[in-house]
Amino acid sequence: MTTQKRILVTGGSGLVGQGIKAASEGDKRSDEEFIYLCSKDADLTNREATKAMFKKHQPTHVIHLAAKVGGLYGNMRANLQFFRINSAINDNILSVAQEMGVKKVVSCLSTCIFPNETTYPIDETMIHNGPPHDSNYGYSYAKRMIDVMNKGFNQQYDTEFTAVVPTNVFGPSDNFNLEEGHVMPGLIHKVYKCKENNTPLTVWGTGRARRQFIYSKDLGRLFLWVLREYKETEPIILSVGEEDEISIKEAAEFVAKGFDFKGDFVYDTTRSDGQYKKTASNAKLRKYLPDFKFTPMDQAIRETCEWFTANYSTARI
Repeated sequence: MTTQKRILVTGGSGLVGQGIKAASEGDKRSDEEFIYLCSKDADLTNREATKAMFKKHQPTHVIHLAAKVGGLYGNMRANLQFFRINSAINDNILSVAQEMGVKKVVSCLSTCIFPNETTYPIDETMIHNGPPHDSNYGYSYAKRMIDVMNKGFNQQYDTEFTAVVPTNVFGPSDNFNLEEGHVMPGLIHKVYKCKENNTPLTVWGTGRARRQFIYSKDLGRLFLWVLREYKETEPIILSVGEEDEISIKEAAEFVAKGFDFKGDFVYDTTRSDGQYKKTASNAKLRKYLPDFKFTPMDQAIRETCEWFTANYSTARI
């Protein structure tokens, strides 16, 4: 007889949480029950509130997505707050999970945690090889500490704590705020407005920076695989291949196509490009899942543009 899994998803109302929800609804298992929580359900910076949430829901497994996040410009303004808030959340989730006998925790890291000066492609062995980029060091160091804690908990308490490292995620339920959001949702919001107002699209930076984008619904399917099958403590990069990395200019062109926007593009070179690239290797993922099919980029972006248009009045903008 299989034991019932009660899977608590912190940060469950956001981009990745909704991707996991879509994936789990498309691949239902009778022994799995998902509980999606958002920031209104508990203040995860407070240990007592975190503990009360665990007592209420009695999870056997946790997918830990909750974080204080922001794009390049949000991070640059508030590195200390990003470090302190995320460190508190992560410490509370992992320590309470261990205390309450949770079997497995899968936490979500980010490619921005990798060293700024590195060789490419980046892989899972390089996380602690040097300081992260200066623009978001607070968030990056807090996320790196999850890997340190996972090793410590697993050694000391025989827990099964691990982490995944997605590349740039986009999709429905993203944060489309122009100042705080990431590049893809920012472009989607801008192109929507440009089409509405018949104005040219202003792209921040030169458009030359390169990124690997992963559709939230694909990431959701991979998260479920990690939860169900992946046994290592060491993190695993969840990403499209190196050959699928695109420039911000190409991303803007995909979004324009997604909205059938025919206007001009202007590049605001007074804005920072951030890191030129963060190319990650998905060789470890491919070793486990050689046949996994990612959604084609043009289809994924068009679906996200359609979602944004349909949900404009309630989207995070």
